[in-house]
Amino acid sequence: MSAKHRKAVTELYRSHGAVVLRRARQITGSAEEAEEVLQEIFRGLLESPASIGRARSQVAWLYGATTHLCLNRIRNRKNRERLLRERMEPMSETAASAEDTAFVQQALGALPEELSDAFVYYYLDQMTHAEIAELLGCSRRQVGNLLERAHAQLERLVGTKGGTIV
Repeated sequence: MSAKHRKAVTELYRSHGAVVLRRARQITGSAEEAEEVLQEIFRGLLESPASIGRARSQVAWLYGATTHLCLNRIRNRKNRERLLRERMEPMSETAASAEDTAFVQQALGALPEELSDAFVYYYLDQMTHAEIAELLGCSRRQVGNLLERAHAQLERLVGTKGGTIV
């Protein structure tokens, strides 16, 4: 990437970053998620500068890209929540209480998207590492790493409650 392009994106960030952040916060309702959207939008511009060059205006492109990304995140979140509600099986021989099920759903929601996706695919959908790797576009070893990280983070969360995950 050229220094000229990097400078242009930096200037765009300075002049319109607040607009993107405000728009993302309006749509997602979350300051944290809005920050992630802001970073993703401008990282995308650094990686693919031609995308904004085809737009009628930079502000229009930023509004459209922000709206699209936020709506995708909301849909993904709703799909994960729906999958968990529909497919949640007790994690032990005894039936999980509604409180435990809600806690696991909340804990999975606290994980980064890549970790929660891998966890749901493996434990709830009972997919193989190879199948998950194909879906996520990574290696089988990376799937193993993702599952280990998800498991460790969930154990830390559950440890505060006093239980175990899978």
